[in-house]
Amino acid sequence: MSAAVWWPAPAKLNLFLHVLGRRDDGYHDLQTVFQLIDRCDRIGLASRSDGRIARVEGPAEIEPERDLTVRAARALQQYTATTAGADIHVLKRIPTGGGLGGGSSDAATVLLGLNALWGCGLGLELLARLGLTLGADVPVFVHGQSAWGEGRGERLTPMPLPERWFLVLHPGVAVSTAESFQAPELTRNSPVITIRAFSEGRTANVFEPVVCTRCPEVAEALAWLRGQSDVHGTPLAARMTGTGACVFAAFERVEDAERIAARVPDRWSSFVARGLNRSPVHAMLAARD
Repeated sequence: MSAAVWWPAPAKLNLFLHVLGRRDDGYHDLQTVFQLIDRCDRIGLASRSDGRIARVEGPAEIEPERDLTVRAARALQQYTATTAGADIHVLKRIPTGGGLGGGSSDAATVLLGLNALWGCGLGLELLARLGLTLGADVPVFVHGQSAWGEGRGERLTPMPLPERWFLVLHPGVAVSTAESFQAPELTRNSPVITIRAFSEGRTANVFEPVVCTRCPEVAEALAWLRGQSDVHGTPLAARMTGTGACVFAAFERVEDAERIAARVPDRWSSFVARGLNRSPVHAMLAARD
């Protein structure tokens, strides 16, 4: 067994999220913009020769067999018919059930990391297709770029975004993505928009009213953040990410984000993160070549 190699697994924000309709396969067609941020879980991967896949460290609330990292490793192992196995360490810094994509990012990092450690040689498109069988957000983390997303979120167009900082608030509750999609009151007829419409701010997160009604903690955190002002006295344009529960606001300067972060009530957790256009996983892979 080799020593563990430690890999980052970045979080994401949905800068908007529209649902266009329900598909025949039961999934939904979406439009969104994925913004990668530098808040990262850490994934340790050690190759082993006996073919065993074991999560030797990870969150206690997630059973190892249900962990997306284990499922990702087994999917890659089965597809490539490799005899190699792996020990997996998962150190969480991204809140679970927060709409930040932590589980999907962890799975993508395992696919990318083991593809390198096992010498599988699979390209990003194939790894993304494998990732899609695990979750709709896995492909964006495999490709490792901030992107315009359509379909289930897997049809991606790289989209460089301006360098910004984000204050992310976690209201202390976890939101079920499946339950949010199944909510009868969810708006499922958003019109198709263009990138220009996004740049003009004509967007929303259609899950916000659903989640805020069902989770008053999210509504309270969102209202608090929208009640804060930037350095010009303008109220913050705060938004929920994904299907919740985290909410966020964007800033041009880290000092401005930290100024608001210092006011966050103790009942909530928060962090300031820098927006990324390229995943640190890909930077690490490039450095290994």
